[in-house]
Amino acid sequence: MNRREELAANLHDVQQAIASECAALGRELPVLIVVTKTKPTSDMELLGELGVTDVGENRDQEAKVKHEECTAKFVWHAIGQLQTNKAKSVATWADVVHSVDRPDLVSALAKATRERTVPLKCLIQVNLDPDAPEHRGGCLPVDVMALAQQIAECPTLELKGVMGVGPLGQDPNPAFETLFEVSQSLQTVHPQATWISAGMSDDYPIALKHGATHLRIGSTILGSRAVVG
Repeated sequence: MNRREELAANLHDVQQAIASECAALGRELPVLIVVTKTKPTSDMELLGELGVTDVGENRDQEAKVKHEECTAKFVWHAIGQLQTNKAKSVATWADVVHSVDRPDLVSALAKATRERTVPLKCLIQVNLDPDAPEHRGGCLPVDVMALAQQIAECPTLELKGVMGVGPLGQDPNPAFETLFEVSQSLQTVHPQATWISAGMSDDYPIALKHGATHLRIGSTILGSRAVVG
């Protein structure tokens, strides 16, 4: 089996599994973001041929190179924790940033997008596990509304919703339920902020149960990743 056939088979299996879960839940299909971090541009070209529309990257330097090299047309999602000094660079390739979690990052993104003609879509990352290592990022649920208002007041940023990462080694149900509740509260003030980015290869069925509109799936489609320091 060549690489294209391998990716096609894996993608088909994931899409069928998602469709089955959604049918059982009586809900619409989510957007599938294929997480391509550490994978070569050649894989991304194949994914484009196979109909993938959205890809996710978490390292600015790697993503910027791929964005320049790749001929396939994607919606590019920045999914990793973002340092403020990377905001200007990320704004050159990302269509969506999933990890907006603090006021100084909003300010940096607002400054970085002044020349953009299309607003940068933003998701507020919510900390669903207070005991998680700092590198996982996220703001506390109580801080979401203030951050949302700051994003909404910037003309070159567009508030789209929330993002969360399930806690490691724990039942993700309570975490994703919390994320859904935060989303519902957010929509009472910002009705356009309907996106819920939640669920990865190991926990996406549970995320779907709790209203996820966007799934971030990588290894199930692309295979295990090389360890990057």
